[in-house]
Amino acid sequence: MALTPQPETTLTGSIRLPEFNVFAVQFGDFGIRWYALAYIAGLVIGFVLLKRGTRAVDSPLTSDNIDSLLNYLLVGLVLGGRFGYALFYNAGYYITDPLAIFRVWEGGMSFHGAFIGICVALWLMAYRHNLPLLTLGDRVAMVAPIGLFFGRLANFINGELYGRVTDVSWAMIFPHSDGQPRHPSQLYEAGLEGLLLGLVMLWCWRRGGLAIQGRMTGLFCLGYGMARFLVELVREPDPQIGLLLGGISMGQLLTLPMIVIGLMLLLGCRPLGHR
Repeated sequence: MALTPQPETTLTGSIRLPEFNVFAVQFGDFGIRWYALAYIAGLVIGFVLLKRGTRAVDSPLTSDNIDSLLNYLLVGLVLGGRFGYALFYNAGYYITDPLAIFRVWEGGMSFHGAFIGICVALWLMAYRHNLPLLTLGDRVAMVAPIGLFFGRLANFINGELYGRVTDVSWAMIFPHSDGQPRHPSQLYEAGLEGLLLGLVMLWCWRRGGLAIQGRMTGLFCLGYGMARFLVELVREPDPQIGLLLGGISMGQLLTLPMIVIGLMLLLGCRPLGHR
């Protein structure tokens, strides 16, 4: 297991983060990277929780359904995340070097691309297995904050996707950056998109959220959209894109449709069996 160095405090009060080992578990020159471990943890915990949900007497999904769902989600997540990054954040580079999209070890994944990929995967599974699309979506939305929480922590450990320069007392100086104190925006996202949204989803589920088709999906889209939009205000824009017209970031632009979809689902959802 990789050792975790202790952060150092600079004279200005900012925390200078050390460079962590890129591998969470290492075997010579190979190992499991933190981001891969985050994916694995999110998927495994979500899978276990969804499996447990099939034991309920009124569950519309079987244990076999969840097994198939995991396969669909894996493909949708990886392909959508990778192609989404190429399309939304670095299209020029991948146009000149299309094969680079397959070099996943170089990094580059997009949440919004992964979201689209998962939506397509859910539609395919619903169609092939004759299942209600929103029934699948509600279950996946219920556990999605778990993966987001671990993913943002991995971003923090990797020293990537950090925030803008700031003078707040908890500012951090990340390795391989310009040495300026910055917002730890990865931790903001872990707290909002992961922990807080997860607690809201849990609260809604315990109050019968799954009995109203589309409610959990709508709540996730709206909650994630609002959290991401807010954090983008202090997150450093991607250098190859910068800020768009009106000072909006690409992340905020891509998040706006999620907010609209979330509102539409919450306003239009109906109890199961309602026609």
